[in-house]
Parts: sequence; structure tokens; C-alpha cells
Amino acid sequence: MWKVLFALACVAIFASTLGAYWAYRHSTSQTDLAFAELVSRAKPSLGVYDPVMVSGLPEVARRYFDNAIEPGTPLRTTVRLRMRGVFLLGDRQNQQTYQMSARQVLSPPAEFVWVPTMASGPLRITGSDALVRGHAWTRFWINSLVPVVNEHGSSDLNRLALTRAAMESIWAPASLLPSNGAQWLQTGPNSARVTFPTGIEPIELTLAHDGSVVEVLSMRWSAENPDRQFRLQPFGGTVEAEARYGGFTIPRSVKMGNHYGTSEYIPFFQAEMDEAEFY
Repeated sequence: MWKVLFALACVAIFASTLGAYWAYRHSTSQTDLAFAELVSRAKPSLGVYDPVMVSGLPEVARRYFDNAIEPGTPLRTTVRLRMRGVFLLGDRQNQQTYQMSARQVLSPPAEFVWVPTMASGPLRITGSDALVRGHAWTRFWINSLVPVVNEHGSSDLNRLALTRAAMESIWAPASLLPSNGAQWLQTGPNSARVTFPTGIEPIELTLAHDGSVVEVLSMRWSAENPDRQFRLQPFGGTVEAEARYGGFTIPRSVKMGNHYGTSEYIPFFQAEMDEAEFY
């Protein structure tokens, strides 16, 4: 009898494992299709950059664009990125460090697909974060079998993801031009507030004297707090270095996280851009 029970248990385990792997592969296929869709839907460039385009903007905005876009550069607003770095999971008292590599397509201020692999010893976490056609999802698995998060379609998640898409516009500088709906307000000698046609909370930029981005911050709708309740809280970080790709100067090295500017800040996302291709 025990042999029969053992065989049935093995069959059940195999079926469960196969089902989990099928779900993972199905999600991966959906992610790949969404990634390709954003690339294929990239808006055609509306001409090339001329500093005259920003002559009526506040000084800090002109300084940003003088640094970020080389004159004559086609004004492409979709970018495909490859990155590597470190991802921290946990809280200030207990953190696990994962080595990260990822690919991303970004079309600010409203769409992105981020596909990372995070590894720590034998553990591999894979999946995706995305916002496509107004629908957000967060799906991740351990070693392609164990689901750790599978959220999609909620208004809270959509709002959270929309702030990410807006903040990451610093990797697609042409998306920050007034012709794409961005509005600039100078808030200090080296700072500006940028609002977007999506209606999401604005982002705050701090610039160096040469126009490079030093800091980015926004109030983000998030449940990353002890109460696990969605509310507005600061999210942001620092730009450690820049690089030029195809006429655009963008952040190359960043450190970002929840509760930026407070004692609870953890720069859980620490990334170096290896590639940037604009569409």
C-alpha cells in the first residue's frame, strides 16, 4: 500500500511542479510579447533637437537639455536598456543582497517592461515589472518554479507603476520636452519640478552646474511601509555617473529606493547601465 501512496505522491509533486513551470513559461512569453510591442510602438522621431525648442523654459530646464541632448539628435522617446548591479531585499535590519542583470524597454511617462534576473548563491529570482496600455503587473518566481509575487491590474499597482515610468524619464530625455507634455517649474537655483500629462505626482530633479542630474525624487503611492498600507511616501535616489548614447546623455549609475531622504531609506536598486538604444 505504501508503494501506491508513494507513487501517487510523486505524481502529485510532478504535476504541481509541471504546472508551476508552465505558469512561469506562460508569463515569460507574455512579457516577451509586451517587450517587443513597446519597441514596435515607439513613436517616430518628431524632428531633431535644437536648443531653440527650450528657449522659453526656466534656466534649470535649459541647463538640463543642454547637457542631456546633443543638437541634431533625433527626438526618440523610447529606449531599450541593459543593466547590471545589486538588488537588496528585506529591511534595514535584515537584507539579502542579489546580483542583478536586467533588460528594460521604457516609453515615458506611461509605459515600461523591466525583466531582471537576481541571483544569490543557488537562488535565482526572475520575472518582470511592467506597465503596458494602462495595465501594470509584478510577477516573480524563485528558480522558475516557486511564485513569490503575482500582482496585476489593481488601481494601486497601476498608480505605483505610473510614478516609476515618470521617474525613469531621465533615461529618455526627449520625453521630458514640452512637446511631449512635460511641464517644468524651477523650484531653486539647481532644482525643478516636472509634471506629466498622465496626472501622476510630479518628479523633483536636482541638477549640477553642468546640467547633469544629481538627484531624482517623487512622492510615490506605495505599501512599502510597516503597516503594509498604500500611501504616498518619498521614493528617489542619486545619480552617481552619466554616459552618452546616441546623442543623449543619461544616468549610467544610480542608487534608488523607498523612503528617500528619511532614516528608513534603503537604496535597494543599485544599477549600472551597460547599453542604451533609442527608438
